[in-house]
Formats: sequence, structure tokens, C-alpha cells
Amino acid sequence: MNPKIPLNAAAAGTAQARFSVPRRAALVAGTALFSAAFLVACGGGGGAEAPSAAPPAPPLATASSYTEGTITGFGSVIVGGVRYDDSTASVTDDDGATRSRNDFRLGMNVQVDAGTVDRANASALALRIRLGNEIVGPVGAVDAAASTLTVLGQTVLVTTSTVFDDSLGGGLAAVRTGQVLEIYGILDPANGRVVATRVELEDSATAYKLRGAITALDTTAKTFSINGQVISYAGLPAANVPPGLTNGQIVRVLLATTQVNGQWVATALRGGLRLPPALPDAKVEGAITAFTSTTSFTVNGLLVNATNASFPDGTTGVVLGARVEVSGQVVDGVLVATKVEIEERRHQGLRPLELRGEMGNLNTTAKTFALRGVTVWYGGTVDYRDGTEARLANGVRVEVRGVLSADRTRLEARRIDFK
Repeated sequence: MNPKIPLNAAAAGTAQARFSVPRRAALVAGTALFSAAFLVACGGGGGAEAPSAAPPAPPLATASSYTEGTITGFGSVIVGGVRYDDSTASVTDDDGATRSRNDFRLGMNVQVDAGTVDRANASALALRIRLGNEIVGPVGAVDAAASTLTVLGQTVLVTTSTVFDDSLGGGLAAVRTGQVLEIYGILDPANGRVVATRVELEDSATAYKLRGAITALDTTAKTFSINGQVISYAGLPAANVPPGLTNGQIVRVLLATTQVNGQWVATALRGGLRLPPALPDAKVEGAITAFTSTTSFTVNGLLVNATNASFPDGTTGVVLGARVEVSGQVVDGVLVATKVEIEERRHQGLRPLELRGEMGNLNTTAKTFALRGVTVWYGGTVDYRDGTEARLANGVRVEVRGVLSADRTRLEARRIDFK
């Protein structure tokens, strides 16, 4: 898999198939871009949410909406309940390196600049989509009882919504210490963890990667820690170190795969906030990383003013570390909220997923087929529309709605519509 280093913040940035040759090439290109092209001056400042990235790029001339969240379906690409037509969208990774829409997988975190959202049909035309992950590194421990992993020293929480790549058949039970994983998720520095949305096996990583809050900064020794992992940036030229580094600042760092004297060696370093452009229609899914009150808090490093917002799920669960979805508009770098929803309450139990496309790899014995890079199982109770199970065949266009399997590696169909 590709350690997709989080998006160039200046560009406003954020399941199945194993790594293909084009994606391996993207790894090399992305690493080169991270190490050379993107190491520009980034803002500093104090406090837990200190600016640590250059201002976001202005929105595309025709963009009028912005969404940051997790991919929950295909047939275009579905994020935040909206189906985005990605047929003409530019796709980049977190360094601005060009990627393909074929790289999209369930559970990946993306940022979408789009045209006006048709709320009646929950659809829009995507103009620019950016991919962003959180960690690439080795597994140090697996705690099945707590449903957590330790990856590169970071606590990773696995939930019922976490998608596992099919190379990890069995899900969490298939993970072994020493394996190198790529983790997509929601950074929750308030609780010192990443809430995983997707987990992939990275069997040929040439670099590791972290995004998190700086602690124990020593500007003389040129070291800092992220959740206990000591990182040396002494080998980086001064021009390639963000000015004004401070404790609490969110950074992202590319690391050599071998420690030196018990320290990880940074090969690239920059600010790690993913800031949206100023657009009149914005929706951001993430964790509350700083909290003043239920009307003033920060999500994913973005200040939220919820003074005039509605709270369909109430305000009791709006606390530090909570996973929320905030809708509103970005004004002068602040998300002025019109609605704040609590993810845990909206998605109790299994989160519904949706796929649309042409079937492939039909196996009538196992009752599976492939659709948009996902294995679909139709062996349970399925509601068929405009056809029956007998109509299933390779090349047939279908829309499948269902939920993740117990090991979270495939979609269990609940309804199949023939198109």
C-alpha cells in the first residue's frame, strides 16, 4: 500500500485490492514530493491548536462546497451522505502528487471541493479530491479485548465502522506484531489516539509516517515526541523545518524505517493541519481536538463557531475527543456551523454502505462478486429489485446496499438493485 502522506496543507488538504504497480510507483513519487517539494515554511504559534500550515489555497473558481470525511460508498464516490460525480475530478494525495480515482477505497479519508450540492438528490460534481492517511508503520501490539492496535507507538482504535483491506482476511484477528500497516482515520490528539476508518497491509513500505501533536520539543538537540515516539530532525536543513515549532503543534513527519540510538529519524517535516478553503457550503467530519464550550470548539484543527447551530443529537455528547459532523460555511478561517451531529449517535451499530457499478469475479458457490474493489457477499437475506439472484452475472450493473462483515473485509449485501 502507499503511504499517502497527508495533503499539502497549502492545497487545503485529506479496500480492497493489494498494491498494484501504479500505486507502488505513486509511493516513490509521493515520497520524493514529501522530501523535496513540500518542505516550505509553515506557520507556528503557541497553544494546542497553533497554526502549523500555510493558509489553504483559494477554492477553485467554480467550487462552492467542501466536504471532509470518510468514503462510505461508490457509484461515483459517496462522502458525508452525498454522491459526488468524480469522473472529471482531479485527484491528488497529501503531497499534491497526482492519483487516480481507481485508488479510492472504502474507509479512506478524503477532502472534496465540489460544485453546488443538490440537497434533494444528495449529489454534486466533484472538482478536486484529496486523499490523506494518518500512520504508516509497524505493529507493536494488538489488544483484541480493547479493539486497539499500537502502530509506530500510536494507539489505533478499531470500531465497527473500520474497513480492513481483504489482504487482512479476519480483520483485527489477522493483524500480527511486526506487520507494517497503513492507517486511515480521524486524529484524536485529545485522547492520544487515531480512530481508524481503514486499515491496509503495507508489505513494502520504504518510509514510515506519523501525524500528531508535538511534545517534549528540544530545539537544541532537535528532537520532539509524538505520543512517546522520539523523533530527531537534526538531519534536516533549517530551511526544511517549519519555523516556530512548539509543543502542541500538529505536524506530519516522514521517517526512515530504522531507528538510530532509539530515535526515529525524520526525512521530511511539515505542518499537519488540513484546512479547508473558504466556501459557502462546508461539512467536516472529525474529532473535537480543543474544547471551550458546546458553541466554541475545534474539529480537525478548524475552529468551529456553533452559536447559532442546531444540535439534533443534543449537546451532552459534544465534548473533547468526540467524533462529530459539522455543517455550515467557512468564513475567515472559521467554520460557522448550522448543524452539529454526534457520529456515535447517528451510526449506532453497523454503518450502511453503498456500491454501484459492474459486477466481476462472480463466484456462485461462495456467493460473492467484486464491485468497485470490494468483495460483496450475497449469501444472506437479500432484497432484489428489478431482478432475482439468477440475474447476477459478470458485467451486470448493480447497486448494492449493505453492511460490513464481522471481520470488516467485505460488504454483506442487504439489497441489490439491477440497473
